[in-house]
Amino acid sequence: MFIGEFKHSVDTKGRVAIPAKFRNQISSGAIITRGLDHCLFVFTEGDWEALAQKIIALPLAQSNSRAFARLMLAGASSAELDSQGRILVPDYLRKYAGIGKSVKVIGVYNRVEIWDESAWQKYKEKTESSGDEIAEKLGELGI
Repeated sequence: MFIGEFKHSVDTKGRVAIPAKFRNQISSGAIITRGLDHCLFVFTEGDWEALAQKIIALPLAQSNSRAFARLMLAGASSAELDSQGRILVPDYLRKYAGIGKSVKVIGVYNRVEIWDESAWQKYKEKTESSGDEIAEKLGELGI
């Protein structure tokens, strides 16, 4: 599982260091794609395959299903760790997520998310300020 929050820099070639505690899980390869909330998602190949199977099983006749499939699948790219534990983040994905020179790499159990540092800070502040409301809504779902 991926957990934790780490600050890293983006080098001039668009590479981002993956935290050492995450590297073993993605050492055989990973998939990076557009995420929700304008961040990037990084999945192990196994978790990506499971998600992709669910996405392609969505009803083709529904426009939201097609849009979600395009968002997640069309922008996906293979990611390999280099000898220094970095992955190359394609330019189009950096643009999508508004990534500048500093990022937050966070573990969200079955995926890693890469956020522009300032975007993550804004998102986190907003979420933390409405934590009670979020908890109440999740309580309605049995959590």
